Parts: sequence; structure tokens; C-alpha cells
Amino acid sequence: MAVLGMGHMGRAIALRLLGQGHQVTVWNRTPGKAADVARAGAAEASSPLGAARGADAALMSLSDDAAVLNVMRALIELEEDRDPPVIVDTSTVAPDTSRSLRDVAPGRRFLAAPVLGAPGAVGDGTASGLLGGERRLAETLEPVWASLFARHWYCGADPGNATTVKLLSNYQMMAGIAVVAEALAAAEAAGLDPRLLREVFFPLPTIAPALRDRLGRMLDGDHDGWFTTRLGAKDVRLLAETAESLGVVLPIARLVERRYEEAAAQGHRDDDITAVVELVRPREP
Repeated sequence: MAVLGMGHMGRAIALRLLGQGHQVTVWNRTPGKAADVARAGAAEASSPLGAARGADAALMSLSDDAAVLNVMRALIELEEDRDPPVIVDTSTVAPDTSRSLRDVAPGRRFLAAPVLGAPGAVGDGTASGLLGGERRLAETLEPVWASLFARHWYCGADPGNATTVKLLSNYQMMAGIAVVAEALAAAEAAGLDPRLLREVFFPLPTIAPALRDRLGRMLDGDHDGWFTTRLGAKDVRLLAETAESLGVVLPIARLVERRYEEAAAQGHRDDDITAVVELVRPREP
């Protein structure tokens, strides 16, 4: 098994697979980021091709569409191999990017498998997965899905279906956080006790379970997370562009996109998406 990309999610995937008894080879563009995974038992390759060659599957976990397409270009040489690996993209990209990856993958052996859940959820086995691509390929990797996910859904032969569902999920989370941030800022401006807000807001049915942890982070002013405002803006933009390409305009999505772009531009580029609250939080005089 190969894992390409050692960001937060890629490391979590590699460590989870190692913990479940898989042999894992990893690669990262920046040397040194795989040190903890190597200590856990992974081999480290100097190139994507070196990591993927001989593996049953090569799982990409990269930051954006350009990075995914660049790595796939490096893997095209596997076309010459007798039994090339299945290339699996767990990244959050545009649906058309997933389709392009399928069309150029060696032997068209490609699956989209975006993850629903944070790296911590992957680590403890509670994350879910979305699978898109040829069903036969998805079924051959059932041991991988069983190791990575508490549950997974097959979204159809079109790999773009899986990435569309992932973008829809992320958009709802991003919009929810932006709304909760405004409610919290208004509560703080009104002088409400943070302890009261925790007691009232956390159990509210209007606060989705996925937002509760980040509500706590916003109350604490803790924006040290893994899903940055820059990536959040990117995901909402991809969803809006996908909808617009189908003739559906999403004006609220474009507003949400701009909020995260503004947070990134105002010094929170590498902070967690909870930093969107700082756009509206009352400032000290």
C-alpha cells in the first residue's frame, strides 16, 4: 500500500493502515514530514512513482486539484507495468478533476475515495468514506475500506459523484460554522457568559454534531486546527463552480466562500476554519 502526501490527513491514513496490519510506503513532496510515519513502520520513497510501484493501491491525499494532477502525471509511467496499482484519490477536488484522473490513470484503474471526517476520526476508526469509480475496483480494495472507515458508500461508476457528495458535505459544514460564528459574536457583544453559552448552545438541536467541537474552539479562541480557512474557501468555491456548471447558482455559497477568503487574507490563512469568527468578534478598544 502506498500513501502519497503527508499532510494531516495523509499521515492519519498511513498510520491507520499501519495499525491495521498493512505494509505501507509513503512519499511527500517536502522531505522530513513523514518522519513519524516512518518511525511507526512505513517505508519512505523519494518519488510518487517509487512509492506506488509494486503496491496494490496508491492513495493520494493532497491539498488541491493542481497537486493531485501533478502527482498523477508522475504516475502515468506505471502504464508500462504488468499490474499497475489502483490509484485512489482521497483528496477534496472538483468532480471534473476526478474524472480527468480516471481518464489518465494507468489502465484507468482509478477510484475517488474522499473522507468524511477529520484526521482524528481516521485515526480512531470512526471516519466514513465515499467511493466513486468502477465497482469491481472498489470491491477489490474492500480490506482497505474496512481498515480505514467505520462505514462507506459506493456512489456510482462516475468518480465525480463521490467528490460531489464530499463537496456538498463540506459546504454545509462551512456554512454552519460561519453562521454559528456570527451568533457567537453577537452573544459576546451582548455580554453573555461563555459558560452559559456552552450550556445552552452545545445541546441545541440547531447545532449540528459536527459543529460542536468547533463551537468550543471558537469560544476558547483556539484556531490551531488542521482544516485551514484557505482550504475551506477552496472547497466552497469548488462546490459553487460545480453547481454553476450545471446551471444552478448558489448565492449563499459564494457569500460563505468570501468569508473564508477574508479570514485567510486577514492573517488566518493557516488557521483552522473556526478563525472565521474573528471577522465579526468584537475587538478590544
